[in-house]
Amino acid sequence: MLKIWYYGGTEYMNDAPSYFDNVYEDEWIEDEFVKEMILDVDHSVVVSAYIIESPVLGAITPKELSGGVKVLILMLKDDSFIYNLSNCGNNCAKWVLKIAEQKDLEVYLQHIIRFEGEFEIRIMNTGKIVHNPAEYVEGLLEAEAMQDEG
Repeated sequence: MLKIWYYGGTEYMNDAPSYFDNVYEDEWIEDEFVKEMILDVDHSVVVSAYIIESPVLGAITPKELSGGVKVLILMLKDDSFIYNLSNCGNNCAKWVLKIAEQKDLEVYLQHIIRFEGEFEIRIMNTGKIVHNPAEYVEGLLEAEAMQDEG
C-alpha cells in the first residue's frame, strides 16, 4: 500500500537524487523493472549498468538520470528512508503505484501528483484511505488544512 505524508508529519530524505548518486548499485540499473521505468519516464534505454542511451543527452551514466527516476529506483531498492515524492512529476505516478503493489511504500509529498484509475492510498496525516483521484485530492486538501491549523 502507498502511504503518503502530505506537507509534514514525518522526517524524510530531502535530497534523494544526490543520495542515489552515492549509493546506487549496478544490479539496480540492470533490473528489468528499473529498465522499464527509465524507458518510460526518461525515454532512455539501459545499455548496461554503466551506459544509458538518452535521446536528448546521448550516452549517460545512471548519475545523469532524472531526479524522478532516481527517487523511483530508491523507493524500490533502498528502504533506508522515507523519500520525498515531490522530486517526481506526474510521469512517475503509475510507477509509484506499481512499486506500492510490490511492497508497503511510505513517502512524503508537497504537491498533488496525478494518480489515475483505482488505487489504495493512505493519507498518513489523517489516516484516511482513498481509492480514486477525486478522493485522493480531497484527502490531500484535508491533510493540508490540518497542517495549516496545527
